[in-house]
Amino acid sequence: MTTKIFTVAEMVAAERAAYASGVSYEEMMETAGRRVAEAIIARRDVSGRSVLVLVGPGNNGGDGLVVGRYLAEAGADVALYLYKSRDPQTDINFQLVQEMGLFIVEAQNDQRYRVLQTRLYVTDILVDALLGTGVTRPIAGNLAGLMKEGKSVVTQRRAGSTDEDPLISIGDLPSIDKDLKNSPEPWLVAVDCPSGLNCDSGALDQLAIAADLTVTFAGPKRGHFRFPGAGACGELVVADINIKDTLPEVAAVPLTLVTAQIAQTLLPKRPMDGHKGTFGTVLVAAGSENYWGAPLLCGLGAYRTGAGLVALAVPEVIRPTVAGRLPEATYPPISASGVFDAQSAEFLFSNLQKYQAVVIGPGLGAADTFMDYLLLNDQKFPPMLIDADGLNILSRTEGWAAQLPPNTILTPHPGEMARLRGISPAELKTLDRVDLAGQAAREWGHIVLLKGAYTIVAAPDGRLAMLPFANPTLAVGGSGDVLSGVIGAYLAQGLKPFEAAVLGGYMHGAAAELASKSFGDAGLLSAEIADWLPQARRRLLGE
Repeated sequence: MTTKIFTVAEMVAAERAAYASGVSYEEMMETAGRRVAEAIIARRDVSGRSVLVLVGPGNNGGDGLVVGRYLAEAGADVALYLYKSRDPQTDINFQLVQEMGLFIVEAQNDQRYRVLQTRLYVTDILVDALLGTGVTRPIAGNLAGLMKEGKSVVTQRRAGSTDEDPLISIGDLPSIDKDLKNSPEPWLVAVDCPSGLNCDSGALDQLAIAADLTVTFAGPKRGHFRFPGAGACGELVVADINIKDTLPEVAAVPLTLVTAQIAQTLLPKRPMDGHKGTFGTVLVAAGSENYWGAPLLCGLGAYRTGAGLVALAVPEVIRPTVAGRLPEATYPPISASGVFDAQSAEFLFSNLQKYQAVVIGPGLGAADTFMDYLLLNDQKFPPMLIDADGLNILSRTEGWAAQLPPNTILTPHPGEMARLRGISPAELKTLDRVDLAGQAAREWGHIVLLKGAYTIVAAPDGRLAMLPFANPTLAVGGSGDVLSGVIGAYLAQGLKPFEAAVLGGYMHGAAAELASKSFGDAGLLSAEIADWLPQARRRLLGE
């Protein structure tokens, strides 16, 4: 199943299409609430636990009523706090919770939010079903008062749960069991999105309470992946509510979430009778007298991803050191001493028949004449990736996009993207990353992988993919060099450029996710990210 990432307007259109196909809104609401309850029950023992559902006035509140009903049936002590009155004659879900005898309070009858306060102080699980995905304006009025009170109590309780132990063992480190025992309460679950999140822009109202778990329906919304809102979602789970991805309105949504299932389908086969030629040769043109490590990291990324052979073309001054660290590679004898030049380009590009993929740019330095030779050469190139200094040189070159082989993979970080687009980094931060990458890919005629928290991959034909990772473990020098090698290896193994960029980006992020479970979110070296790539592949294959 393909998971799409929706704008709010696209989600509304998809719901209408599902309704027109025979799935009623009542059915969607029932399924949505049940799925949220299932996600909670899968993560927490709810029997005998105190649950408070904050019920908004619209469909999101209706989902919350269904959540409360299923949790009550599972043995939870459920209370429902209604922001607005609901009529049981017209609201079947409200009628059902009334018939169950659940504790129900309406905000208009709760002077100074005293009942809300009392209940929040004993709540184990708080379900936020106040506002849905259509909210765009700042929260105001009575709802602001309710949310302010709720956030105040939750903040106090969570701060109190981290009180120091009165008995301190000098030099002892907290145990994992102790950390879990003292996990912050109440545990907060957002229905579709945390109330106050703009599901298009990612803007977050100051009254929003960060969730530990967000269960969204049919597919995530763009705002789930845009900061600061993305940081308030906690674990993000997508629930199927019977909006089929075959509906034209869903199929037309351009942005796809790269899931493990998609990555599995892209993995190249490893036949038992394969040899190093079967798995391709990657030519890496990288490094300079000032940047010794970049080609090494790129080569490590390629080898750890399964490339049969890696040829590291590096200047003479760094060749012995790099070769000593990566003896598995070959080293084309380019004549450049400290920085690549036109003569080096002429030598390398006259022997391209040996290679199935070319990676250019990491640590290249001021190799403008080398890149000029590439742009002015009209011979046929293998699939190519350009990164780092290669991109910086392109940004200073007139008409560079038309001179590159079609569907070259470009892998800029935000700073490099700003230079390529001729805008300031400050202006780039104001732009939608999805739209930015998509527009650049169409204009340039190349594959664009825009790095960052939730990396975007865009193709000239309009395809857009988002990677599901936002991991500070990757924020270390050389991480992008490893990524270039990973993608180069998949190109060499026969994947088309867009698919190689998608799978390479996914595996790079997955390796960091696995590593961070052992090392935490800081201190991992880029070479160690490469070392986790085989384990990420095994995990993806279920081995």
